[in-house]
Amino acid sequence: MKAKAAIFPDANGGISIDEVELESPRADELLVKITACGICHTDLSMMGPAPFIPLPVVLGHEGVGIVEKVGAEVTDFSPGDKVLLSIDHCGTCSACDIGSPAYCEEMMVRHFSAGRPDGSSPITYKGERMGGSFFAQSSFASHSIAPARAAVKMDDDIPLELMAPLGCGVQTGAGTVLNIFEPKAGQGIAIFGVGAVGLSAVMAAKYANCYPIIAIDKNAQRLELAKELGADVGINTQTHDALEEIQKITNDRGVEYSFDNTGAADVIKTALDCLHKNGTCAIANSQEELTINGFGILLGKTLRGSLEGNSVPRTFIPELVEMYRQGHLPLEKLVKFYPFEELETALADAHSGAVIKPILTMST
Repeated sequence: MKAKAAIFPDANGGISIDEVELESPRADELLVKITACGICHTDLSMMGPAPFIPLPVVLGHEGVGIVEKVGAEVTDFSPGDKVLLSIDHCGTCSACDIGSPAYCEEMMVRHFSAGRPDGSSPITYKGERMGGSFFAQSSFASHSIAPARAAVKMDDDIPLELMAPLGCGVQTGAGTVLNIFEPKAGQGIAIFGVGAVGLSAVMAAKYANCYPIIAIDKNAQRLELAKELGADVGINTQTHDALEEIQKITNDRGVEYSFDNTGAADVIKTALDCLHKNGTCAIANSQEELTINGFGILLGKTLRGSLEGNSVPRTFIPELVEMYRQGHLPLEKLVKFYPFEELETALADAHSGAVIKPILTMST
């Protein structure tokens, strides 16, 4: 079938919307009419100077939409179902066996190979195979072919387009707090970088009754929003030293948990240094060499990564939806909607930080 998709890079080295040909779903796949897709930092990084994915490709990995067709072996979805697309996994490796699909042994090939695990792509452009299946969905498009295993059924009573960021960014931030840290009420947390992921962590920390919740950023407006969403204190690194301020706030004790979203080595070091004994620091992204204080590790501190907040989407996404219903996850305060045709503007606003979470909406 024919579909509209965002081709990156296009003939001019940019990104443009054009017509592609989409395969029919295979036995274990869904054909989904995409109604909205969030723009995530990972999409932007694939458009940077050193993407680790074959090009050209259709990006997008926070898609929501309506199932139009199901593969022959799919029994848990039907045409007309509303779905949110999230991460894929093999279902049989050691990580999948213990309920950690984000760390599946096939994670890279299923999300960053620009194709299915067998090397095929469901997308043809101008008669030639092109990169698809980005994060198993390539949802910067009017339609997506996705494995049924990566889809989460959504209820009819929620605003589906608003839920798009749950597939990656919100899941990562909230999941790091609720699934990895599992804090007790009254335990402190410092969150470095309060974009979409960091603000989701703030809301989750508030939901878990953490105290104090300390937001750290260089953007004063985002710090104000963090306090509106539940942070007790905002530290602006343009004017204050984060470690010194955290020590003052906690009477030199430090916090039990810290979460870095910047990926910067010096910030990660601060996030580790600000911990109390036996504290845990999680990082959501980084490709830098890190230098850490060995004595801090001897005091029981832990430094670990967080992919998708160590979430199992089929169970965690419904929990996040319930948090939204109860008013604990006011996603509307993070987002701005853009018609699919304004993709370049949305990408520019995401890159500049003018908008925390742009969401593309597809015409019906």
